[in-house]
Amino acid sequence: MSKIRVGIVGATVTVGGSGWGARAHVPALNALPEYQLKAVCTAHEETALASQKAFGTDLAFHNFDQMASCPDIDLITVVTRVPAHYDLVMRALEAGKAVYCEWPLGATVAQAEQMADAAAKRSLYTAVGLQARSDPTLMFARELIQQGYIGEVLAVDFAYVGQATTRRGNGRIWQSDRKAGANILTIGGGHALDALSFVLGDFAGVSARLATTVTEWHNTDTGQTVPVDSPDWVSVSGRLQSKAEVSFLVAAVPALPEGRRTFEIYGREGTLSIGAAQGTAVERNPSVYHGPNQIFGARGKEPPASMETPARFTLIPDGVPPGPARNVAQAYARLARAMAEGKPFDPGFAHAVKAHRLVSALEQSSDAGSAVGLSFA
Repeated sequence: MSKIRVGIVGATVTVGGSGWGARAHVPALNALPEYQLKAVCTAHEETALASQKAFGTDLAFHNFDQMASCPDIDLITVVTRVPAHYDLVMRALEAGKAVYCEWPLGATVAQAEQMADAAAKRSLYTAVGLQARSDPTLMFARELIQQGYIGEVLAVDFAYVGQATTRRGNGRIWQSDRKAGANILTIGGGHALDALSFVLGDFAGVSARLATTVTEWHNTDTGQTVPVDSPDWVSVSGRLQSKAEVSFLVAAVPALPEGRRTFEIYGREGTLSIGAAQGTAVERNPSVYHGPNQIFGARGKEPPASMETPARFTLIPDGVPPGPARNVAQAYARLARAMAEGKPFDPGFAHAVKAHRLVSALEQSSDAGSAVGLSFA
């Protein structure tokens, strides 16, 4: 089988942004035999050439349309700032390319819907960067739940309180504006909600409280104080379609001695706990989209014990480092398998619309001060 040739836009060797493309996508693609990182595209010729040299690609572009129309590229990966996603993705789809776009797919639900419709009309493969759905341990947890390992699921407690970044340069200060679509609600909250839904099923209803507790950031490049309206406290009381109750919190605070980290699933016959594998990052940290993760299980009154994730869930070769690249590589490996077999891939843009609608429901609930029902039929 020939390699899937990838052109990536937004991955640069310059500082100032989050660096997610260079830290996660580039090493993931380089580690997978199914792919060739063929081209890089940035806004300026000098950064394109510097990135080409750093990443070892054959081609470099500073004109996106030229890369999108290049016949030597099969898949375009978009890892730019969220406000640029819509325009770049639509142009890539119009050029007939398969697209992997980072999460959030768009700045609004409407943008996500339009991108999904455009891809569906052209029957193009799409992927969205909700890579928790490719995490081996979460796949295992989902299987355990479906097989009834802990019996009927009664309740779920998910909480992650992390360190707030109140001093930012120009590369990230734009996230202060809620309309830009990249904040604790959409990124941290969106990833966590999707991971929870993957393991346990869809929400039937939510009652949410969103707050902005830190209303100013300091721009380290200009020295200016910037007003913030992006939420940094996302508290949700919800119910799944299975009738299980959910307590959910994702937040960022300025002073963080140790923080709070839990992902506990309580069943009628047992309990599952999910977190980071020992020796990585923070033990039992539910930032599950990074990986590698570890699962702890208990049935009846037994004490929790570590459970080994079966090797069949791991699709990537040895050598992919823990952290950002790991679950991204898992997602790419799953996408390559789907494309080779001519089967649908999930999560694609259609699923991204569903995830956007869930985030939107939290906003509606918080604004109205009342519960919002959900239906994903």
